[in-house]
Order: sequence, then C-alpha cells, then structure tokens
Amino acid sequence: MFDSLTYQNRRKALREKVGHGIILILGNNEAPANYPDNAYKFRQDSSFVYFFGHQHPGFAGIIDADSHEEYLFGDDVDMDDIIWMGPQPSMKELAAQVGVEKSLPFARLGEVVGKAISQRRKIHFLPPYRHDNMLLIEELTGIRASMTPKHASMELVRAVVDLRSSKEPCEIAEIDKACNVGYEMHTAAMRLCKPGVSEQYIAGVLDGIASSYGRMVSFATILTQNGQTLHNHDHSHLLQEGRLMLTDAGAELMSCYCSDHTRTVPVGGRFTSRQRDVYSIVLACHDKALELARPGVTYMSVHLEVCKVLARGLKDLGLMKGDVDEAVAAGAHALFLPHGLGHMMGLDVHDMEDLGQCHVGYDDEVRPSSQFGLASLRMGRRLKEGFVITDEPGCYFIPALIDKWRAEKMHTGFLDYDAIDKFKDFGGIRLEDDILITPDGSRFTGQKRIPITVEEVEAIMNE
Repeated sequence: MFDSLTYQNRRKALREKVGHGIILILGNNEAPANYPDNAYKFRQDSSFVYFFGHQHPGFAGIIDADSHEEYLFGDDVDMDDIIWMGPQPSMKELAAQVGVEKSLPFARLGEVVGKAISQRRKIHFLPPYRHDNMLLIEELTGIRASMTPKHASMELVRAVVDLRSSKEPCEIAEIDKACNVGYEMHTAAMRLCKPGVSEQYIAGVLDGIASSYGRMVSFATILTQNGQTLHNHDHSHLLQEGRLMLTDAGAELMSCYCSDHTRTVPVGGRFTSRQRDVYSIVLACHDKALELARPGVTYMSVHLEVCKVLARGLKDLGLMKGDVDEAVAAGAHALFLPHGLGHMMGLDVHDMEDLGQCHVGYDDEVRPSSQFGLASLRMGRRLKEGFVITDEPGCYFIPALIDKWRAEKMHTGFLDYDAIDKFKDFGGIRLEDDILITPDGSRFTGQKRIPITVEEVEAIMNE
C-alpha cells in the first residue's frame, strides 16, 4: 500500500471528475476452486486497489460526490476467524489506513445505496466482470444481473481511465520492480532452454520465481516451441534442437502492479541463419517503436510504421513484394503480424481492460479499425507522459492462415506464397518490453533490459 494521502487524493480527483451522485467501487470476493473453503488465490479488483488500497475479500467503497462523504464497507473478524487467521485489524483501523473516516458492516451497503436511490440520486458503478458482483448490484439497485454491464456509468468509466492512465511516480517504481522480477524469469528461461527439457518444467520454474517475489504471475505463462499460436498455453512438449522457444511471461507484485515481457530464443543456444534473418527483422520493429514512442504521438501511427519495417524486411527476404506502403495500407503484412503493437500496463497486465478496451486504448480522436490485424491493436490513442505500454511486435508463420489466404488469393500482389510456404515449419517470434512514456521519449521499465540482441541471447544461453 501507498501512504493514505495518495488514496485520498485519488478519491478527491475521482469525485471532482464525476461531479455528482454516489460512486460505488466494489471489491472482489473469494472464488471457490472446487469447494467453498478451497479458493483460487485471491485477487482484488484493480480499481478498488487504486482508490481504497486494501486487498481483502468482501469489501466495498462509496464516495459521495455531493456531500464528499466516504465509506469503507466490510466486516470485522469474529473469534472463529481469529482461530484460523490470527488477530486482524478492525474495519475502523483499515479505513483509517487509507484516509476513510466512516467504516460500516457490509450489510449496511444496501442501506446507504437504497437511501440514495430513494432520493433519486445517480448510482455510478463500473462494469462488473464477476457474476457475484453482478448479483450484488441487482440486489442493491434492482437492475437485472445480466444487464448490469450495460448500465455501468460511462462518466465513472471515463474518469477512472483518465486517472489511471498516467502513472504516478509511486506506481512507476512498482512497475520497475515487477519488471526486475521479469528479468529474473526470462533469463532463467534462457538458461534452461536446452534440447530434451520439457516446456512444462521451465514454465513451472518461471511461475515459482514470480510467486517468490510477489503474488503470482501476471497472466498464465505462455511458453512454447509452437510460437505461431499467439497465446499458446500448452506446455506438453519436450524442446527440440533447432526450434525456437517463445516465452511470454510476467510477474505481479504484492501491490498488484505487473510486468509483461516476451523473448524468443533458439533451442540449443544458437540461431540458424534463417532464424537470425527473421529475428533481426522483429528486433528492428521493436526498436523502431521505442524510437517513435513519445508524448503527442498516436500509438496507432507507431504501429503502422513498425508494420512497414516488418514488410520491408520480409520483402528483402523474398516473402513480400510490391510497394511497402501500399502493402501495409492494404493489410497484407497482417498475414505475419495479426495482432497489435501493444497495450496499457499497470495494475492489470492489460490495464483497465475490464472497463472496455475501446475506452482505454481509444478516444474520440483515434477509433479502432476493422481491418484484419489492425483491429487487434488494443492501444491506438495519443500517448501522454506517464503511460506505461507494451512494445511487442512479432512475425508468425501460421500454416492454417497461410493456406486460407492462398486459397482466397488474398493480397497476391504483395505476398509470394511459394516462398512463404517454405516457412510453414518456422513457428513464430515475438519480442516484448514494457516502456514508460517520458517527457521527451520513452524508456524501458526495470533496472536491466532482458537480453534481446542475437549476441546477448546466445551469450547467456551458452554461459
């Protein structure tokens, strides 16, 4: 947790942006894994953490934008709880830790919300993504549980996105720490990447490193020698000499701040000439994004410039042809890069995606595209100082997609399918770092950059 003034200032800023009504911020509850007392590892709602700090289940917060009153709802522990959990701070003490004067039992949440409804005051709530909170909102407001996401307050969504997008110095420090853990995870993967080692073993080691430094991994680890599948969570294979191992993994600290990195390395410790050629193109894309990312620039424009670097490199390899600018405008390069350049990072690995991706990554100026590939760009809007975003270009040879496009004669003026067919056994490469937008450019997060050049990767794998 940060100091209480941090949370007080955040709630004050939220109250001023919303301007009227009752702001309801729900925490999360325990989620049973296979019976009530065996729960999944608890994860608090990120907006609740941002405004109220605490990571206990069964909490809710209210900010009255008119009277400026604030409430923290939750229940004090009883003797049965103390026997199993030990002594715990009282709700009054927990509220004071984040600068909230009024604490009430959770059962009184309905009383406070009901009074506001009887006065015909607006109840602002964020889109619920857990069904128990959908049911709770139905109980509090009368809105059918299935309809609660559609009745979420857009005023509140816009205010929360505006506040959480630019990271405070205390947040940046936490993200840097999370990226330091990411460094430990990815360098461990590189050292373990040897023929005959199981993907599951390495993935398990990475999950253990993340847990040893913080809460857990920030998302389910992707580690595979079948990197042509973008989110491949299958770890069932033994590594084979001559293949590429793609590792997309991150850590989540006790503060809930995250890291998210990807590296692709050669099983056996040496890139083949073909692997080196494609890898160098992806690395050039990655570095181009870092060069261009700065305040005032749209990330969509950065994405498109990176796509031109990819297309130009693939043209030099004989896989693409024709005018590079025209090829990218047509979307021909998306055969190899069917996803976007990056997304917001912070308390969530896809920061604030629960609030609606189009509200986080886009705005009235920059709107999402419907073009294949570009439509998957999660972050397109104009960059501001304090944004933390991912820079993650890739190049993938997806046999099913290649066959589909070839059969449909897609972009035949820009793609040499005979040459591309020879790469169907290649797999995929992705390189990803988390970057902070600074006053005059951008920088990597974390103290040390995970090895990324061909020489750096081969050096650490052959120590």
